[in-house]
Amino acid sequence: MPRIRIETSVDPSPQPHLRACDHPGCLAAGDYRAPRSRASLDLYFWFCLDHVREYNAAWNYYAGMSEAEIEAEIRNDTTWQRPTWPFGSRYSAAQAQHIRDAFGLFDEPGGSAERRDDAPKKRPLTAQEAALHIFEIEPPFTLVRLKARYKELVKAHHPDAHGGDKAAEEKLKVINQAYATLKASYFS
Repeated sequence: MPRIRIETSVDPSPQPHLRACDHPGCLAAGDYRAPRSRASLDLYFWFCLDHVREYNAAWNYYAGMSEAEIEAEIRNDTTWQRPTWPFGSRYSAAQAQHIRDAFGLFDEPGGSAERRDDAPKKRPLTAQEAALHIFEIEPPFTLVRLKARYKELVKAHHPDAHGGDKAAEEKLKVINQAYATLKASYFS
């Protein structure tokens, strides 16, 4: 088997340093960067290994900040400097009334917004139960029967049949969601 010989040329002269150490009086190469200040983290000093270790040991990001400022900085960093709100604080009770409840899961019994304490507590409907209620269909049923009922409801509530009525459009969205729920629940 033939041997392959690779020759390398080694230049015995030392390579010039790209930058010198920023520490006063040091002539070594400045190969290691360190931030200049907390306010300008993208500007750097360039030090040799010994001086960057010395600089990093003495440098304190939080120097000159009060305890409250340090705590605020840490809390701000935990959310990547993005604004946050406590759960439920972004919407008032008046805004919550405008949430679309397609299946009527949050309607009170008897149609009253106020619940009486002596009224029997009713469990909320599951998505499948609500979809069955919308389709007015009882199990067991076939996929053919489900599709036929879906076509009837779409034909009856399509917005084009009602002159582009928004209420019919919303009802059609509810029907489509109920159909997808029933199809996934019973035929997947």
